Amino acid sequence: MSHKFSIALLLSVVLHVSIVVFLFIGDFSSKPKKISMPVAEQVKPIQAVIVDQSKLKKAIDKLKKKKSDALAAENKRIKNIERRARDAKKRRAKEEARIKKLERQRKKKEKEKRAADKAAKNSKAKAAEAEKIRKIKEQEKQKADDAAALARSKRIKEEAAAKKSEELRLKKIADRKREEKVRKERAQQEELLAQQMAAEMANRNKARRQQLMSEINRYSALITQTISRNMIKDRSTMEGKSCKLSISLAPSGFVTQVKIGQGNRIVCEAAKTAIYKAGTLPVSKDPEIFKEMRNVSVTVVPEF
Repeated sequence: MSHKFSIALLLSVVLHVSIVVFLFIGDFSSKPKKISMPVAEQVKPIQAVIVDQSKLKKAIDKLKKKKSDALAAENKRIKNIERRARDAKKRRAKEEARIKKLERQRKKKEKEKRAADKAAKNSKAKAAEAEKIRKIKEQEKQKADDAAALARSKRIKEEAAAKKSEELRLKKIADRKREEKVRKERAQQEELLAQQMAAEMANRNKARRQQLMSEINRYSALITQTISRNMIKDRSTMEGKSCKLSISLAPSGFVTQVKIGQGNRIVCEAAKTAIYKAGTLPVSKDPEIFKEMRNVSVTVVPEF
């Protein structure tokens, strides 16, 4: 088919080229005219023929390309036809094999049927018994199939339930792990925050305690200075001596009680007299500082 097409296509190309050459070269005027022209002007038709030959070459190349494209398209079409033919042949062979198989099965069944018919003809009673047995086997087979289907359905349901239960168990484990992780992370964060707050509170308490002690020491020094100003001193009996006193104060600084501790008796009596003479002693207006120095201890050392 491809060879015949190539010959037809070649003849077509030759015919078209001949027509184009005839159109470019032929003279279609009804009557030829003789016109005398100068030699220079008679050269022009030769130039026109050269231009026409160039156009002719382009036309021929175009026709060659068209032929090549058509030939390629035809080859592609032929390949597609051949491929479809091969596929059809494969399908046909497969179908023939299937038909042969069915035919063998049909023949086998026919053979079996003939044997059964022959047996039925030989003995009606035997055929009836065989039919009875066949029905019993069919019933048994049906029962077995039903039982198998029921067992399969039950097994599928049990497997689905087990799978669902396992998924639920795994989900609970995952949820528990996730909750445990969140709880641990929250506990760690809370513990870290508590540690930070405790450290900050400790730093604040420490700073506050230092401030309190600094203020208490300052007011203790002011109280000692007040006692020293109001104290009557005697170098001969007091020099180098000291006395420790415990003083109870009201929020206004009023002295409510004085207890003499260890020290020189003369210094202690003079210091106690000086305290009551002063009446009030310097105290802080800060309630927290005053609470610490409500009962203040001071050591009086007379200075000369």
